Amino acid sequence: MPRVKSNVVRLKRKKQILKHAKGAFGGRSKLWKAAKETVERGWRYAYRDRKNKKRDFRRLWIVRINAAARMHDMSYSVFINGLHAAGIEIDRKVLADLAVREPEAFALIAEQVRKAIEANTAAA
Repeated sequence: MPRVKSNVVRLKRKKQILKHAKGAFGGRSKLWKAAKETVERGWRYAYRDRKNKKRDFRRLWIVRINAAARMHDMSYSVFINGLHAAGIEIDRKVLADLAVREPEAFALIAEQVRKAIEANTAAA
């Protein structure tokens, strides 16, 4: 079997890893093994946290909507149920933005939700 040194490919890979390790403390940015471990760990965290970021933002939106709904004497779950009953299709991101930046618009939506809830309870 022929001998393979893969010099060009190996050096290119090493250079890439060391470039990504820039900014790490001490030998973690200079020494091959430490740099490789640091970069790979960083990539694992980045992959995991791209997923967690979506969860975190959804939780934030729900907290903001809940706070705004309680200002209109409703809990979050009652508010969301009323939204479905009223046939209003606004996602949580937009609702949270309205709650923070446009409280008047959120108040109008809350009023429609209240009417839908009252209509549902009267019909039942």
